[in-house]
Amino acid sequence: MDVTITVAPTGPIATKKDNPTLPTQPLEIAEEVHRAYLAGASIAHIHLRDEDDRPTADLDIARRTIDLIQERCDILIQLSTGVGLAVPFEERARLVELRPPMATLNPCTMSFGDAMFLNPPGDVRELAARMRDLQVKPELEIYDTGHVEAALRLRDDGLLGEEPLQVSIVLGVRGGMAATAENLLMIAGRLPADAVWQVIAIGRPNLELTAIALALGGNARAGMEDTLYLGKGVKTDGNLPLVERAVALAAALGRRPRTVAETREALALARATVAADDALATQR
Repeated sequence: MDVTITVAPTGPIATKKDNPTLPTQPLEIAEEVHRAYLAGASIAHIHLRDEDDRPTADLDIARRTIDLIQERCDILIQLSTGVGLAVPFEERARLVELRPPMATLNPCTMSFGDAMFLNPPGDVRELAARMRDLQVKPELEIYDTGHVEAALRLRDDGLLGEEPLQVSIVLGVRGGMAATAENLLMIAGRLPADAVWQVIAIGRPNLELTAIALALGGNARAGMEDTLYLGKGVKTDGNLPLVERAVALAAALGRRPRTVAETREALALARATVAADDALATQR
């Protein structure tokens, strides 16, 4: 069985003070993504930062980042509409107007650390419908048990576009599910049989839960959004070692990384990808 490897080079929280090799600016992100692509990643999950390294949904920064990545490789772009907890929902939602092949869709509001991650139900439905109309594939991020049902209601209402569903099971965020094997097994068991899924394990449990997900037939996500360390007290030197570790885990289980074309097919992205390419070409 083949496996899709996603690189998540930069999240909304960590800074260069936490790990100096964290990429935050468009060129840094593009170069990290290119290295991950050469190692076997076929999807790049992209968060954006402004010139002061703060999370942003600025469309010009997004376009520049996408352009720099696409100049280097044909990896599939997955824009985060989560962006950052301080960024208003309407600004985050505008990122889908760039028509990337994929973007995140967070079905529920939740506590996130000491803050709130606001995803009002009506706004989520409008964003889902807009993504469907633009043929932007949702990456459904499931932080807690009720998020599964919320996502399935969107599907049942015809708001999620072409199946299979693409799901990320997020474990270890304070306010969401704990990063345990039991929680991973429970949520994976509640997904539709044809869903394409991966685990996003935050922090110390990242390696263990990625290995379990791979053994269960899930995909793998690797990168500095999820962990800044390769082991206890050992900071990673960029995203590449984390991606290489995920590829090695998959290989140990007899699973080969999918190419970009194979990932497109597995996610039914063909039409959406063509639309995104045309839209970006027009905007340039």
